[in-house]
Amino acid sequence: MSGPLEGVRVIELAGIGPGPYACMLLADAGADVLRVDRASGTGARPAEDLHWDLLNRSRRSAAVDLRNPEGVALVLDLVVQADALVEGWRPGVAERLGVGPEVCFECNPRLVYGRMTGWGQQGPLAQSAGHDIDYIALCGALWSIGRHTERPVPPLNLVGDFGGGGMLLAFGLLAAVLEARSSGRGQVVDAAMVDGAASLMTMTYALHRLGWWREDRGVNFIDTGAPFYEVYETADGKWFAVGAIEPQFYAELLDVMGLEGEELPAQMDRDRWPEVKERFAEVFRARSRDEWAELFSGTDACGAPVLSPWEAHIHPHNAERQTFVEVAGILQPGPAPRFSRTPSRIQRPPPVVGQDTDEVLRAWGIEAARIERLHEAGAIA
Repeated sequence: MSGPLEGVRVIELAGIGPGPYACMLLADAGADVLRVDRASGTGARPAEDLHWDLLNRSRRSAAVDLRNPEGVALVLDLVVQADALVEGWRPGVAERLGVGPEVCFECNPRLVYGRMTGWGQQGPLAQSAGHDIDYIALCGALWSIGRHTERPVPPLNLVGDFGGGGMLLAFGLLAAVLEARSSGRGQVVDAAMVDGAASLMTMTYALHRLGWWREDRGVNFIDTGAPFYEVYETADGKWFAVGAIEPQFYAELLDVMGLEGEELPAQMDRDRWPEVKERFAEVFRARSRDEWAELFSGTDACGAPVLSPWEAHIHPHNAERQTFVEVAGILQPGPAPRFSRTPSRIQRPPPVVGQDTDEVLRAWGIEAARIERLHEAGAIA
């Protein structure tokens, strides 16, 4: 292991999406994350699919049957050694299985118990099903994303699942672990995607309070309302993005586009933004995406080619920084952020369910004889 979280131990009760993403961040940064997969799920994927689920990278998998009392007892014994535990089930499921926070705190009063849900642990919707699009819809984020007079556009599942969910869970876990090391007391971290996505909207609320953000979609300076913060089609049918907000960058944008001597409305003349957009669109259609990239290179005009996920790794900046890396033959985003003295790294490829059961249990101090008995009882696989 390597990274700033070396020595931190986390139990991950296997889930999907934001919980695994949070645990990926922790594991890439050096935490020893033990992924507890369902024993009933073993064998569902062939060995050749070992590396497909990149969110599960950097950790080992033990397959445990939590419907088996001996499997539950095993997890509680592992909890004694852990700094944190993560679960992503509906409220009450962990308690019914016998691994809820109160039981775990009895085993380890210093434990940080992370709970990842869409709606949170209480509230009228706490027991309702949902997905990213629902959480960001309810908190006002989805309404704000899209073009004027058009329907809101879901931003993949980046805002709810991963930004408002996984990243906020990882932050909460680490904050609580730090506090527990001084107080000696753990606590529950209730990470709800609806809360996290709302938190990401804080700047929008501030801009609205200042009068800089109008109560409409696609008419503001960073939501495609302004000509200087927009995506334009190029001569080859590809796209180029500009984001020249500050006056000095806007002036350089006009220079690179060859418009420095042309009479145009003032940059912040909102009423004439559509007119300027049309002129910008006309100019960008005159060259290919890569020709524009060359013209913008080395300037402060704040422009960049819109690259697909399948070509982004080729760009010289990404290539030099190794923003994307190849592990076990699979290209993927590398660990972030960067640490100067204790660098993160992808510790290992994603595991097949249960492939490390015996190895990881031994590493966490479970005796070989007990591991054998657990196998015989069907509690692990």
